[in-house]
Amino acid sequence: MNIKFRLTILNFFEFFVFGAWLISLGGYLGGQLHFSGSQIGKIFMTLGLASIIMPAIVGIIADKYLNAQKLLGIIHILGAGFLFYLSLIKDYDAFFWVMLGYLMLYMPTIGLANAVSYSILDDNKFDVVKVFPPIRVWGTIGFIVAMWAVDILEWTQSPNQFYFAAGFSLLLGIYSFTLPKVPCSPSQSKSLTERLGLDAFVLFKDYKMAVFFIFSMLLGVVLQISNAWASEFLRSFTDDFPNSFAVKHSNILISLSQISETIFILTIPFFLKRFGIKAVMLMSMFAWFFRFLLFGIGNPEGIGLAYLIISMIVYGMAFDFFNISGSLFVETETDSKFRSSAQGLFILLTNGLGALIGGYTSGLIVDYYTNNGVRNWNYIWFVFAAYALLLAIIFAVAFKYKHNKVEEIKDLNH
Repeated sequence: MNIKFRLTILNFFEFFVFGAWLISLGGYLGGQLHFSGSQIGKIFMTLGLASIIMPAIVGIIADKYLNAQKLLGIIHILGAGFLFYLSLIKDYDAFFWVMLGYLMLYMPTIGLANAVSYSILDDNKFDVVKVFPPIRVWGTIGFIVAMWAVDILEWTQSPNQFYFAAGFSLLLGIYSFTLPKVPCSPSQSKSLTERLGLDAFVLFKDYKMAVFFIFSMLLGVVLQISNAWASEFLRSFTDDFPNSFAVKHSNILISLSQISETIFILTIPFFLKRFGIKAVMLMSMFAWFFRFLLFGIGNPEGIGLAYLIISMIVYGMAFDFFNISGSLFVETETDSKFRSSAQGLFILLTNGLGALIGGYTSGLIVDYYTNNGVRNWNYIWFVFAAYALLLAIIFAVAFKYKHNKVEEIKDLNH
């Protein structure tokens, strides 16, 4: 079988397993298990907790002790057991700890799947920079297909979504063992400090980089808000609009966000070259503002449905113009000796600390605007929108960066 096709299968199912439950989880926790806002927020905190240290630990294991493709297989097989167990749990405390256990396994596999792909492509004399992106985009497609499958099978409010994810996690684990061997490389391995990006804290001495990293963490907060509450928000219309598309097929509607993401990622080189990182980051912040504002005024019928659809579309700009452009900025603005560590720090602040703060605080806000079990989603989304807008205003003043179009073009082309 063609090696690129085999890696495409790997990336497709790596994110298929994630998409099978992540987006519908908030609605399931609120609608079926009747967890409070703070409880749902704390469960989504587990993504941040798992992202802080586990990817670095798993990376060291893959470097020094166990072939990466075997480690990937073992983790996904173990993860299948955790997913199966999640389908049986109704108690909040148990759900929190089992979900944390699962994500401590799953979150490192995203980077591990990338590392396996890079190594195998390199061993087969492929240009990784050119060949990997078309392979990786199938990961996003896998995420979308899983969302649609769970929606069409009517499992968004059912524990069957976890059985479904567990089955494919098991298959992916077995499949990983069939991939070409990825040798350990202890001579090139990094310490835990380097993998976490902690040695890159020296970059905080540079005002520009310090502001960038601080706002990366603050903007990382909003990523978790979108994951945690979109499904639960759409579920809230069940009584008033029981037959609407937005209620009956919430996952399909939300998947427009991921479809938009795959389109906007193609526009990043143009916007970075034309406007520079500061303008692109501001575009992301304003896109998050409109994402939440449109949720606040949207509903499943008429112009309200149009607002929801537009909100899904602007998500692509909000996500890509921050995550992808921010990573490119780190790549071009940091010294080569800190580059890998700086990327690690960027991930730690956004997917780790930012997600941690976002999960916890968003749950408190949702509970604050909940009265007798009824959530005032207008106010909730307006608070989130105000946060994104405030970030944009402060960032515009605090971040000092002059765009040099010629240098940007040279760096991006390089």
